[in-house]
Amino acid sequence: MASAARSMSAPALMVALAVLALAGGGSAQLQFGFYKGKCNASDVEAVVQGLVKARFARENPIVAYLLRLQFHECAVNGCDGGLLIDGPGTEKTAGPNLSVKGYDLIATIKAELEKRCPGVVSCSDIEILATRDAVALAGGQPYAVRTGRRDRRRSVASDVKLPGADYTAAQAVAYYSRLGMNAYDTVVLLGAHTVGATHCSAIKSSRLYRYGGKPGATDPGMDPATASVYKRYVCPNVSSSDGNAVFLDDQWSAVKVDNHYYRNLQLRRGVLSVDQNLYNDGSTKPIVDQLAGNNGMFLSAFGKVLVKLSEVNVLTGTQGEIRKVCNKFN
Repeated sequence: MASAARSMSAPALMVALAVLALAGGGSAQLQFGFYKGKCNASDVEAVVQGLVKARFARENPIVAYLLRLQFHECAVNGCDGGLLIDGPGTEKTAGPNLSVKGYDLIATIKAELEKRCPGVVSCSDIEILATRDAVALAGGQPYAVRTGRRDRRRSVASDVKLPGADYTAAQAVAYYSRLGMNAYDTVVLLGAHTVGATHCSAIKSSRLYRYGGKPGATDPGMDPATASVYKRYVCPNVSSSDGNAVFLDDQWSAVKVDNHYYRNLQLRRGVLSVDQNLYNDGSTKPIVDQLAGNNGMFLSAFGKVLVKLSEVNVLTGTQGEIRKVCNKFN
């Protein structure tokens, strides 16, 4: 990790420091166990964990939903609950967010906590705690998070600028540097693709049938056997297949947080271009190899990078508000 951090360019490092400086005022006031003694006789984190555990037992893909929800939340104006707001022109209505899921679980948790201690627990903290608990249930390493976030009174679709599925490794690293992350962090955070799925529409043109803009061309960087399976069974070249699900990791591992995602990159079985490009680029390939060879290292690093993401540009103290319900401002 240290060598990756040293390899950051001066401009990228300056951007990272600027983002951290912006976030510092809020994150410095976050605390471990912030809600202890503040919710009458209830343990806030235990309540969240219990509801996430119950949902995971019924629907284990919730871990993928929540990981995506946290990223789409925290990458836009910080971890502030802006993605949860309903209404025209909100973050939720932006193209990249139309397929985000998990809102109902956040609403359920909020409703339960409002019964126990009205106006105390923020929606943004609930998002972070719920994701943490889901990751642990899916085989990830438990990690502690600081709480005390407050909810921002802003949610604007035009603010949503998220990385593309076809980003090069350099583009991905540059994007994540805005969030205070280095190349190592970027490769670890993309390891969230160890769970979840995308749709055939995300790869049919770019990888299977029009690679490089050439009709009929398949990405030569994709394992031929894998490409053949996708083209024949999962994503045939007809419009009706656009919505078919494509697991981002092997199906047997698609709801398990582990390093199998990186092993697939070594075999050229990465689904999205941005994933496979991590192995195609000489600057990030050694990181992929390192994580592919050590599951414990990945699990430890994954928790740390999720904590780092969770503290980007947060509101604390008297900033923002504590919403009564998560999908509308007070």
